Amino acid sequence: MAGGFRVLHLVRPFLGFLPEVQSADRRIPFREKLIYTVISLFIFLVCSQLPLYGIHSTTGADPFYWLRAILASNRGTVMELGITPIVTSGMVMQLLVGSKIIEVDNSVREDRALLNGAQKLLGILIAIGEAVAYVLSGMYGSVSQLGTGNAILIILQLFFAGIIVICLDELLQKGYGLGSGISLFIATNICENIIWKAFSPTTINSGRGAEFEGAVIGLFHLLITRTDKVRALREAFYRQNLPNVTNLLATVLVFLIVIYFQGFRVVLPVRSRNARGQQGSYPIKLFYTSNMPIILHSALITNLYFISQLLYKKFSGNFLVNLLGIWKESEYSGHSIPVGGLAYYVTAPSSLADVVANPFHALFYVVFMLSACALFSKTWIEVSGSSARDVARQLKNNKW
Repeated sequence: MAGGFRVLHLVRPFLGFLPEVQSADRRIPFREKLIYTVISLFIFLVCSQLPLYGIHSTTGADPFYWLRAILASNRGTVMELGITPIVTSGMVMQLLVGSKIIEVDNSVREDRALLNGAQKLLGILIAIGEAVAYVLSGMYGSVSQLGTGNAILIILQLFFAGIIVICLDELLQKGYGLGSGISLFIATNICENIIWKAFSPTTINSGRGAEFEGAVIGLFHLLITRTDKVRALREAFYRQNLPNVTNLLATVLVFLIVIYFQGFRVVLPVRSRNARGQQGSYPIKLFYTSNMPIILHSALITNLYFISQLLYKKFSGNFLVNLLGIWKESEYSGHSIPVGGLAYYVTAPSSLADVVANPFHALFYVVFMLSACALFSKTWIEVSGSSARDVARQLKNNKW
């Protein structure tokens, strides 16, 4: 216990310098919470569209393309890092606390403040480290092309954007907003992508003539311009390399299913051991670990993609490298896509036509996805201190 406290006490000197949102000292009305939430999301969306000043180029394949949706980041903008600093620092601190490397007594106010400060400090350090790594790796052009001044300016922009995200998340979590900042930012980024891919007016030359990128606009465009309406419908629903109506309908269906099952929970009645007759309840959600297994799975797959792409660019003829993944540049989307190897089989089929053409790929992906998420879910429950044994101990300590 003492060792754990000594580790947390190392954060004390920094608490006065860390940005902090004061907890609400009154009950915040729903309308006011809604206003705070909308303003926070507006700031996040503006940052997601504000281009970085001083960058030389963002052309070429994006090595982090596959992770951007889940981490709410947008390439070439001040929100390049997205929620990566928050998620990474939160996961690290949760693992340290769950594995008892750091001992924290949540009933002690100082411990909670020190833990929150440690997580915030780690998030800031991660933001600085990632900003420096992005610049030095040549994501925006070589440092010699950027110049020292622009390189420092880019790092500062990414750093302050990370601070903004941390403060917005804390604002929502401390009772001023609705829900968690991390979940809202992820949902907002995904919804933005869905709306854009459904109604984008951008035209792309796909080899069959100019087509609209948006699935809905593309549907009406094909119905109006094509004489064969049946063929036009088939193309709108199943076209390759561009968003199609089937993708959109499948997304809406999954969204409705998740919303439906999100409300499923089992309520366990508990009775106080101290106050006779006092009863309470402990709700257990069906989605007990929420979206954490998906985040961990996405991080694993993205690291696989990143390593595989780097190796394939250098050693494309090597058997082991090709076994890990074979990549090609997409003609329409502008990013690399896996076409062989392990990276291909752990990637979701792009359409129903792909499922029919290669059922083994679809089966392998489903089995791998479910198995990996189940394993991550079980592991996360154990290390985060939310297993059945841990919950029973917490209830017992609280005299239930």
